[in-house]
Amino acid sequence: MDDVVRLRSAVCLLGRFPALAGVDLVVPKGETLLVRGANGAGKTTLLRALAGLVPVVGGEAQVLGCDLRRDRRAVRRRVGLLGHSAALYDDLTVADNLRFWSRAARSPTPDLAGAMARLGLDGRLAGVPAARLSAGQRRRSALAVLVARSPELWLLDEPHAGLDAAGRDVLDDLVRQVTAAGATVVLASHELDRAAALATRSVTVAGGRMVDDGACVSDIVEGPSQPEPVHVA
Repeated sequence: MDDVVRLRSAVCLLGRFPALAGVDLVVPKGETLLVRGANGAGKTTLLRALAGLVPVVGGEAQVLGCDLRRDRRAVRRRVGLLGHSAALYDDLTVADNLRFWSRAARSPTPDLAGAMARLGLDGRLAGVPAARLSAGQRRRSALAVLVARSPELWLLDEPHAGLDAAGRDVLDDLVRQVTAAGATVVLASHELDRAAALATRSVTVAGGRMVDDGACVSDIVEGPSQPEPVHVA
């Protein structure tokens, strides 16, 4: 099986602070990996580094065969990141936002109509400016951008945040469908029961380091809850 992510002693700095301090991680194609950890542990930095948005300054880092140390821009067209912000232009409609971001990523054949329909944004909502959307609709719009682009690697940072129950179910179904089609998903979440039900494997980050690799997902869902590791700056 091909490895989509290969990190070896990877280091990322935020200013002079090592937000990732020597991370080792391998993610095979088609996996759904849950990244756990306390606030400030390095989860978001890890996802942003895999998206080519944060430079890796030490160690080795490859995503989809691209060397992030040499050219982190090369991977951006093939990766989709859902961050804490919806990253929408408020003066553009839902449809125009999807069109803009698909063109920016140079997606060859984006299915804009299908993406909006999949996230319940077709019809009237397609023509509504992003500034007038609810928090849940903005989150759905950000997800629709990923659906339209159809990336090979999905990076989801607290993906259930801001969604209602129906939206969360749509997201869960979407994750299962894209991995069944061959994509790979890495998600960071504090909602462990829900996220673990999607994951095939779990890792934990603390203090910018991987403190375990390959935790049994069934233990997260069925077993007693474990205290999250505390990050001390």
